[in-house]
Amino acid sequence: MTTPDQQPTVPETPDPQFKDRVYRSPSGIAGGVLLLAIAGWLGIDALVTGEGRAPWVSLAALLFLVPLVLAFTVRPAVYANEQRLRIRNPFRVIVLPWGTVEAFRSGYSNEVLDKVGAKYQVWAVPVSLRGRKRAARREARGEARGAAAAARGGQQHHAAAVATGPVRAAGDQIMEELRELLDARGKDPRAQGEVSVRWAYEIVAPAVAGAVLLAILLAVG
Repeated sequence: MTTPDQQPTVPETPDPQFKDRVYRSPSGIAGGVLLLAIAGWLGIDALVTGEGRAPWVSLAALLFLVPLVLAFTVRPAVYANEQRLRIRNPFRVIVLPWGTVEAFRSGYSNEVLDKVGAKYQVWAVPVSLRGRKRAARREARGEARGAAAAARGGQQHHAAAVATGPVRAAGDQIMEELRELLDARGKDPRAQGEVSVRWAYEIVAPAVAGAVLLAILLAVG
């Protein structure tokens, strides 16, 4: 008796992908951790040693303030990979496939625009005017050194001095990297889809509950 030939199964090779590039604000995280430490110290002290309504007011204030501090300092982040850009803002998470992104815009804040005209602020990459000024001063000093090197050693020394390109502030450099990713991935068939926006109820719910409780306690006091 003959048996049908069995075809060997060939495992599918996954498309090459790179891990998410994660962009966050170190200064924002540091400030948030400091604020949380101060709030925790004061709040716990009031809970332990407070009298009357003080512990309840302290608990409501912590319930209200801690989610807000987390939302605006520790939570914001940007995740970018081959297929999509995910922006985690204080109260929303926006997922944009590269094919839906129209452009990035930097002014007094960094923003991403999609192809239907919607605009989303990038909280994790703040604009630092002081950082831009420092970068401009470093670039000016580099150009001066390059000019001096060219005067001493010819054009080759000057070209080597300026080969690294313009000096940018950290936020502007991140936005430039995102623009390069958009140029490289925007037309890829795997980077198409629809924009998704989700509210961060894990932040909103406790903050609203704390605000309501705090208002009630203050009103009946």
